[in-house]
Amino acid sequence: MNKLLTKKTNKTMNRDLTVGDPQTVLWQFCLPMFGSIIFQQLYNIADSLVAGRFIGENALAAVGNSYNVTLIFIAFAFGCNIGCSVIVSQFFGAKDYCQMKTAVYTTLLSSAVVCALLMLLGFVFCDPLLAQMKTQPEIMADSALYMDIYILGLPFLFFYNIATGIFSALGDSRTPFYFLALSSTSNIAVDIIFVKCFHMGIAGVAWATFLCQGISCLLSVVLLLKRLAAIRTDKKAALFSSALLKKLTAIAIPSILQQSFISVGNIFIQSVINSFGISVTAGYSAAVKLNNLVITSFTTLGNGVSNFTAQNIGAGIPDRVKGGLRAGLRLVWCICVPIVLLYFCFGRYLLLLFMDAASAEALLTGKQFLWILSPFYFVVSAKLVTDGVLRGAGAMKAFMAATFTDLILRVLLAFGFSNLFGAIGIWCAWPIGWTVATGMSVYCYRRMHD
Repeated sequence: MNKLLTKKTNKTMNRDLTVGDPQTVLWQFCLPMFGSIIFQQLYNIADSLVAGRFIGENALAAVGNSYNVTLIFIAFAFGCNIGCSVIVSQFFGAKDYCQMKTAVYTTLLSSAVVCALLMLLGFVFCDPLLAQMKTQPEIMADSALYMDIYILGLPFLFFYNIATGIFSALGDSRTPFYFLALSSTSNIAVDIIFVKCFHMGIAGVAWATFLCQGISCLLSVVLLLKRLAAIRTDKKAALFSSALLKKLTAIAIPSILQQSFISVGNIFIQSVINSFGISVTAGYSAAVKLNNLVITSFTTLGNGVSNFTAQNIGAGIPDRVKGGLRAGLRLVWCICVPIVLLYFCFGRYLLLLFMDAASAEALLTGKQFLWILSPFYFVVSAKLVTDGVLRGAGAMKAFMAATFTDLILRVLLAFGFSNLFGAIGIWCAWPIGWTVATGMSVYCYRRMHD
């Protein structure tokens, strides 16, 4: 009876990625994930948009400057998401629901400890880090205030990311989409109310994100616990397992290192950008939000490929992985076409959304950034999908090697090219790093399947 109930529960609430045509299954699974990340990015875009339109260029620069520090915290939350998602996918594919639940509980407990430590470190070291980035005196106070409020909301960031990772591992990509669609659109409204009506300035932007992300987090965690309770097991799942924690960290730590090292690299790059003045910083802050919207979307689709890979490996049918990779590449390249055309041809108008009275230098900076980077989205998207397969298969060394190569090249070239070509030289470092790292990821994937 329990097995029958479990089967019905899984069929109605979750999705098995081990059956059906790989392209159809993957596209149906990933497209809601793509929608989810669009709405999730609206949080950061809304902050910059409201700051730039309703407060001023300095406020836009302050949000963009702080964003590179927030990426370090996002890296840890993202790593917990990936570690749990891959392991839960493998247990779900193998129909081992008791271990699957234990993996979830272990992640929640260990992530709470990591989050508390990060909050402590954040309050102590964020101001010195902003100073080390050569943050201009005009935006230092706003950057620090934004960061302090952001750190208070770290528990919401962590547990929301874990919840969405688990939903995806269970084959449910629609539930996170519904939560994000509601909370991100609400965030835009609250941003404007706090800034325009209550005149809260940069603090209003930060508190709006705190409030809306908190509500989204609480709702998703409550629904997740109900979803897990509906899945019956023959015995009660343990609340913690040191053995599973080791498996989780084996996946999570490389992902955390990848994202955090990229964030640290971006902080070094930001220090170079800040040396060119407020207008260049503001233009970059607007353009990089548009760029990160695309890159984060591709990364999320790569996570979907990781879930597909992990479930099929867990079910003992690794031959489906190659079909999943091909389907993932078709999906991201279909998305690349309109995005590249939009950024390359209409980037000016998108940038003006962030700037009420943009200086000519700020606008030119943003346009140059988009013109140089957007054609190479076809390249970096192939890397992120291939990375998804490597991560889902547990090939973390290959994944890390390609990622660090990209980071090191971008940082070194940004410093070198900025001396030769000015700010435009910094933007040229991105495509070179992406191209070399993509070649490495593809090579590692082919070696894995030889």
